[in-house]
Amino acid sequence: MTIAAVERDTGIGKDTLRAWERRYGFPQPVRSDSGERLYPAEQVHKLRLLKRLVERGGRPGQLARLDIAALVALQDEAAASTPRRAGTDGFLELIRAHDVAALRRRLRERRSRLGLARFVTELVAPLNTQVGEAWMRGQLQVFEEHLYTESIQLVLREAVAALPAGRTVDRPRVLLTTFPGEPHGLGLLMAEALFTLDGAAVTSLGVATPLWDIVLAAQALAADIVALSFSGCMNPGQVVDGLAELRSRLPSRMALWAGGAAPVLHRCPVPGVTAIAELEQIGAGLQRWRQTTARP
Repeated sequence: MTIAAVERDTGIGKDTLRAWERRYGFPQPVRSDSGERLYPAEQVHKLRLLKRLVERGGRPGQLARLDIAALVALQDEAAASTPRRAGTDGFLELIRAHDVAALRRRLRERRSRLGLARFVTELVAPLNTQVGEAWMRGQLQVFEEHLYTESIQLVLREAVAALPAGRTVDRPRVLLTTFPGEPHGLGLLMAEALFTLDGAAVTSLGVATPLWDIVLAAQALAADIVALSFSGCMNPGQVVDGLAELRSRLPSRMALWAGGAAPVLHRCPVPGVTAIAELEQIGAGLQRWRQTTARP
């Protein structure tokens, strides 16, 4: 597979793939006659395992030295230690059956029963993990994971669009996006739902916004909080350096929040950046912002 195909297949950015190759000696692509990187299927499979384990807090340098069997054992151990929510039962069967209509109907039923906040934190978050683990073990195909992701996004967007207009207050104004190289947008949508429920005025730019364009958008929209989402697939150095540069370019009055599965957010705190470990912390963070920020 070419590096572009590996990026699409695994969700690991090209820059991260090159950085891992340089720093850890893995992956080890062969070269075509024209010098293009080509990745054997076995290495792509190992990269999928690495991605999920890094998202769980593993260090890529340590994991890259292990063979596939050892990585599978670590994945199984991590999965066994993760408590299952009874409410997620039955969804994998619907995904495997390719019954998209039934999957979306059941998601909407759970959303109505739980309410949007609990739907995001108690169902979608653990279900994302469960689906990812099933894909890692070969129990779901890539297209089946995409069917799930598209269904979740549809149901969440419906819910956010249906929120009463009077729920949103003037402040804070929140800008949501990801850096280039971070293609995962489901976390953004989950965060948007919780921010909106708590009365924030949210604008999402979607994924992969260049840093300078984030600065321009934040200024144009008079954002109070710029919030970025990171999965475990981005190179840790890019995360830290990008956040430090963005912090230096934003006005001091603008808060910068970073959340998601990337372990580096909590291992290497960036001065002036608030790391959000769990989605449930968004409400408390907004409360602190409102208590401590003087309104002009």
